[in-house]
Amino acid sequence: MEREWIDISVPIRSGMVGWPGDTPVEVSRRLSLENGDDYNISSVTMSSHTGTHMDAPMHFVKGGAGLETLPFEATVGRARVVEISNPGSIGPEELGPLGIETGEKILLKTANSSKQWPGMPFFEDFVCLSTEGARFLVERRIDCVGIDYLSVAGMDEATETHRTLLEAGIWIIEGLFLAGIEPGDYELACLPLPLADADGAPARAIIRPL
Repeated sequence: MEREWIDISVPIRSGMVGWPGDTPVEVSRRLSLENGDDYNISSVTMSSHTGTHMDAPMHFVKGGAGLETLPFEATVGRARVVEISNPGSIGPEELGPLGIETGEKILLKTANSSKQWPGMPFFEDFVCLSTEGARFLVERRIDCVGIDYLSVAGMDEATETHRTLLEAGIWIIEGLFLAGIEPGDYELACLPLPLADADGAPARAIIRPL
């Protein structure tokens, strides 16, 4: 039986939820077949951290690498969806029992997905990774970490948590939507837009069961 791909990224649309202060998303049709034009063409205005997206080291690390340096093997290949029941921040206490090993790609499914957050206004009390949790993942030397909200880090620890991961070479995927996805092993393919010298970029993320 063929294993079907599952899209775990969020469609980009005008007015969608974004990080406070970021450029609002606006998608508009500039030319339209329905209006008699020869073709359809749209204009898109958005932040580099819109919807499902990836963070590059330069997002928080001075002199850090841009997103175009992403090694494909960091976000393509075997990955593990792990479900976290803690409604607050995720630390070593939650991560320790998972048996995380070097080179893993870890996707954190939390209560964020159950809130159907892509259709809601921004909320500050999202489940996130604590700085201690980030240090735990650095010690395990994983390839990447993904989470089901617009930031892997909470609003009070955003800089330290991001910097801890990015300085260690752990790539970050944010804005995944994991409602209905069971914990377990999957094949992951996540590639961001190839923006040159970018601190981040929207990405398409898909998985299929192994």
